[in-house]
Order: sequence, then structure tokens, then C-alpha cells
Amino acid sequence: MVWRALDPAPARAARPGTVFLLLPRDQPVDRISAERWHEGVQRGARLNHPNLANLLEAGETERWPYAVYDAAGWETLPERLQGQAMAASEAAGMFSAALSGLAFAHEGGVAHRDLQPSMLLLGEQGEFRLMGLEVATLDASATLASASPGGGARTHIDALALQAHRVAARHDALCMGLLFHQALSGKPVLEEPDIGALAARLPPRGRELVRLPWDMPLPVPEALRAIANRSTDRQERQRYRSARGLLRALEGWLHAEGGDGAGLLPMLLDRLHSVGSLPASPGSAARSARLATMDRHRTFELAQVVLQDLGLAFELLRAVNSAQIRGAQVSGSGPVLTVRRAIAMLGIDGVRRAATALRDWPGPLSEPAAQAMREMMDQAKRAARVAQALRPAGYDAEAVSMICLLQNLGRLIAAYHFPDEWQQVKRLMQSAPPQQPGEPAEPGMSEQLASFAVLGADIEAIGTTVARHWGLDDSVLHLIRRLPLATAPRSIDNDADMLRAVASCGNEAVDATNLGQAQRESALRRVAQRYARPLRIDLRDLLDALNLPANAATGPEPDSAAATQAESEERVDPGEG
Repeated sequence: MVWRALDPAPARAARPGTVFLLLPRDQPVDRISAERWHEGVQRGARLNHPNLANLLEAGETERWPYAVYDAAGWETLPERLQGQAMAASEAAGMFSAALSGLAFAHEGGVAHRDLQPSMLLLGEQGEFRLMGLEVATLDASATLASASPGGGARTHIDALALQAHRVAARHDALCMGLLFHQALSGKPVLEEPDIGALAARLPPRGRELVRLPWDMPLPVPEALRAIANRSTDRQERQRYRSARGLLRALEGWLHAEGGDGAGLLPMLLDRLHSVGSLPASPGSAARSARLATMDRHRTFELAQVVLQDLGLAFELLRAVNSAQIRGAQVSGSGPVLTVRRAIAMLGIDGVRRAATALRDWPGPLSEPAAQAMREMMDQAKRAARVAQALRPAGYDAEAVSMICLLQNLGRLIAAYHFPDEWQQVKRLMQSAPPQQPGEPAEPGMSEQLASFAVLGADIEAIGTTVARHWGLDDSVLHLIRRLPLATAPRSIDNDADMLRAVASCGNEAVDATNLGQAQRESALRRVAQRYARPLRIDLRDLLDALNLPANAATGPEPDSAAATQAESEERVDPGEG
């Protein structure tokens, strides 16, 4: 409960008569509960953060505890909205500030417990504050956790306190998502002004669905829509688990939109200088030793060795497409897209320098993240082999392979530089088992929406940002964007469209094989149907390229020995160099 109150005491308020008076929903049942309330509010008041409102006074009258905050120059969110929607960038900025303070409080062991629109304050100069930490009456578990017995009972109560805090923090994150919906739409969600009551109507306690409608008063970009919808997703497992997670997504979107030199993409470019684009693949020492003895081998034989290491192959492309190399050696020509040509231009010494410049496997990755990275590299190589097998006659095998690999650049970069966030993206993409027998499985998000919801940027945008940083021009950036899944491939008008289509087909086919048994066969058929006309292939051709039997589209993956043999036997056209 929040009031604007008159307070003539100038020592307490910046200007007399301008304070907010906050009371808990319920009156404490006894003196112990009242003391716990004061302890919680004082813990929140001790936190010092620019986006947390300063507590002026906490007291009690007629057995009702209260908290007082300065209101001079501040208005609440409902006062600012007045039934009008807030612009997307303004709402994202405001909630980023509020979430920054809330996440700081959560990490300091303090939750809010009753977030309402009137708790968000907007200043005259664009400042933002969150008030009311711990003003809500503590629940039974939190009150119990504040007791102080000794021995094993103390340990048990500490565990209860930690669990209660985690539950409260996740509830705060959900309420922030509901408030974000209200700011974007300009009116209470589901016509429910009480955010606590609204949160109780969502699963798993209720059955209401909260998503941003398409007919919004003001435009909402797709990425921001994905962030808002994830914050209130009907599947509890898909929502943000913390205020910090929602904050990272909003900050990523804000910085990607504003280009202010901060945020995900600029931070990624800084990391490229410190840890490189990708690490050397496992076995790099043996490959370096082999390269040292191959001075007189032909260029395409050297390329075969280099292509076993995606980090080295990409490093050669980066080196040869840099402004210095292109200006000095390939002025007037197009970008370099094959390892053969890169080797011909840099020489064997340049290849060795690139190999020694890479960080050893697995770089800064932990063991689980390194294993996930290795699997992703193997899948990218497999997709390249599939694309080579499906390419029409006359198209260079290595060019097809490199474009297919570059279409995986965003995934590989995300998995290396943001491993925790990438695992969140993968989790959001997974289907959930049905809630009741006989019901269909709950679908996961698309990769694009999941990356928007976690990183605030598209995985494809990450790949194109790095490729542009390497010096690749717009014609190449067009090639390394996969064909959109929502529309059928257009007719092939030129060689660039053909290269993009065959690389996309290889990647989609491998993605289909990674689905569960129930989905794999239909997914492979869809891929074959999508590319039947532009590539003149059928399901049989696709299964042959994947090394799957014709009568077992849902059969097991080829074993590693077969995959290794296929890789060693794949044909690479000599081409130039």
C-alpha cells in the first residue's frame, strides 16, 4: 500500500510535504513478526545502489509498521503512463535501471516480495529508482529462518532461508516481467492492477497466458517482444531465473540498438583481441608438426590439413581478408573464401604463424563447455560434408564447405565466448514433455527468439558482426546468412544464391538429425521438400549425403569411424592456387 503523504519535517524530505508512505499488506501477527519486518526493511536500507530509493524512516503506529521514502521530484510508473504505452527504448531503459538495483539487492540477500507499479519511480531528469525492499510482510518460512537456534537446527533453518530467498527472487523477476508488459501496453495486464494477484494466475498456480498482443499501441521490436514474452512464458522452466538474467537480455538489446560502444556485440569484439575468435581444435600440436614437413606439398593438400581445425581455417580467412592483406595483395579482387587461396597468398610461413597465434584447446572453456564446443564443431564439419555431397556439378567443393561452416559462425562464437548463455539458448529451444498423457509436447523457442531472449541479439547477428570485423564484405555476409525457415527458398538466379542454398540445406539436414526419433523423419522430409526444386534433390539424395539408409530416416547416426572415413574420402576440387 503506497500513499503520497504530507510531511512538514524539512530534515527528512528534500522539500516539505513530498514523501511516499508504504505499509505492508498485512498487519504483523505478533511482536516477533514486527521485529522481523523491521530487520528486513533495515537490511534493504543498508544496500547502497544508484537505482534503489533511500529509506528515510521505518517506524510503527497502532501496530502497523511503515516505511517512508522521499517523493520530491519523483513520480510512480502509473503516474507516468496515465493509460498511455511507453516507447520500447524508454521502457527497456527504465526496467534495466530497476533490474540493476533489484539484482544487486538479490545478490545482497534481500528480496522485494511485493513489486507493484507504484514501486517504480521516475525522476525529472530521467533517473529511475526502485523502492519498498522487504516492506511486504515476511512469510512463515522466512520468519522461521530468522530465528536463531544452534547446532543442526541452525543449519536446517539456514537452508530454509536460502530456499525462501531463491523463491522470492524468482517471483520478483516474474513480477518485473509483468510490469514490463504493463509499461509497453500502457494498461494493467489482464485488467489486473495487483501484480501479486496477477502472478498467481500464471502457471503453475493458474492457467492464464500472458504475451504481448500484436496490436500494440506503439511498435515493439521483435527482439524486445521475445524478451518480454520469455519473462512471462507459460512454461515456468522457460522464464528468467533471476533479475540479472532479464537485465542482461535488456542491456544486450539496448546496446545493440543504440550502438553506444557497450553491450554484447562490442564486448565480443573486445574479446576477439584477448582470446581470439576460436581456439585451436583438439590435436593442434600434431597438425602443426605435420604442417612443418609439408613445404613442398600442393596447396590443396595443405588445405586438407588446415580444414581439420576450424579455428585455424577461420584465422587464415581473417588474416587474408584484413585491410592490410587485401590492400597489398588483392586490390580490386573479391573476398577470399577458400583456405587454398589463403594459403597461396600467405605462404606456408603465414600458415604456421596463424597456427601458433591460436590459443590451445580449449582456451578459457570449462570441461562441459569444451565438450559442447567439440560436438558443435563436429556437427558443423558434418554439415559441410553434406553440402559438398549435394552441390550441383561445377561448384567448388571447398567454397561450398567454407560457406556452410561460416553459416555456423554465430553458434560457434556464442558457444566459445558466452558458454553459459549459449546453454540457456539451447535449453529454451528444447521441447518439454506433455503435461498430461496424450497431449502434444510443449514446443521450445526458435533459435532466433531464444538468442534474443537470452543475449538480446540474434545468433546470426553475432556471426555477421565477427565476419564484418574480419573484413568480409556485404556480398559474403549475404552468403553466410542461412535461408529463413519461415519461407520456401526462392528460385536460384545466380551462383551466390546457389552457394547459399546448398550450404543452408546441409546445415538444416544436420539440425534435423539432431532431433528426437519422433521428429527426425518428418524434419528430414521437410528439408528435402524445401530444396527439391532449387537443388533438384529428393529424400534419397539427402539420406545418401547424410549416410543414412533409405528405409531408416529415423535411424542412428553414423558412427565416428564412418564419419572419419567419409571425411578422409571427401573430394575437394583443386581450384585456383
